[in-house]
Amino acid sequence: MNQFILKNPVITEKSLFIANNNNTYTFEVATSATKTQVVEAVEKLFNVKVTGVSTVMRSRSLRKTGKKRTTVLVPRKKKAMVTLAKGQTIALFDLSEQVKK
Repeated sequence: MNQFILKNPVITEKSLFIANNNNTYTFEVATSATKTQVVEAVEKLFNVKVTGVSTVMRSRSLRKTGKKRTTVLVPRKKKAMVTLAKGQTIALFDLSEQVKK
């Protein structure tokens, strides 16, 4: 298993809502990663059972940035939404206690 498949978790309002309600966690992954590689990486890293994976590839885009509004090319990104078996969670996404307070 390549340890660089999972880059970082995607922590937004929508991803936290999906994680709490559907037990589906979102990660940014390497653009060359396959679904089976993502499953192996998540199962090995977090000691959980994965039941499904969906991937989304974001295309390159242009963005204007800086004081002179120069055009910059934003690279391609790939996200993976990983669904876990019932009763299993990833503690990294467990922010429900902080939201309730």
